[in-house]
Amino acid sequence: MRNALVIDLDRCTGCDTCVVACKHENGVDLGVYWNHVIPMGPYGTYPDIQMYWLPTQCQQCANAPCLEVCPTGASHRDDVTGAVVVDADTCIGCQACIAACPYGARTYVEDKNVVQKCTLCSQLTRDGKDPACVHNCCTGARLWGDLDDPDSEVSKYVAAAKEKDPESVHALPDPGDVKPSTVFILSKKTAEWRDPE
Repeated sequence: MRNALVIDLDRCTGCDTCVVACKHENGVDLGVYWNHVIPMGPYGTYPDIQMYWLPTQCQQCANAPCLEVCPTGASHRDDVTGAVVVDADTCIGCQACIAACPYGARTYVEDKNVVQKCTLCSQLTRDGKDPACVHNCCTGARLWGDLDDPDSEVSKYVAAAKEKDPESVHALPDPGDVKPSTVFILSKKTAEWRDPE
């Protein structure tokens, strides 16, 4: 099982609804964000301008380095959803996982002495519901499901995108062998894919 997000950047408008839905559903503290929407561009010279928005959060890596370095096991995979999560009661705030995460997806919350991150809304997905960012996406740009199941909606969506344009399917750069699970769809009719800096 590899539950992950598929984000269609051809549909994303950068509205930040995913950011707000995440904070509301998970009670994310003021000043802390588990989701970010990065404006990519504008690039080019008028009239050939390109721009798109890149929503980022925990990439739910197959070989998540944060799990390897956690000394207490607070960072672990949820038994039901397979999502990488943090147990606040076990976290000692050492921040080793923050240093290990190549995507800057974790935040240290000083007044609670814990590290927090996107959990793919395990409290919802355990009951078969979509994560809040998926449920509330007003353009339908976000999907969630099991990428290892060829019959899942997300697998079919990615397969259709690859069939239409094999170069439209992307992932964030892999700095080693962490294998980020989030899949981004961006066709050249919208913009040229660029790795975030």
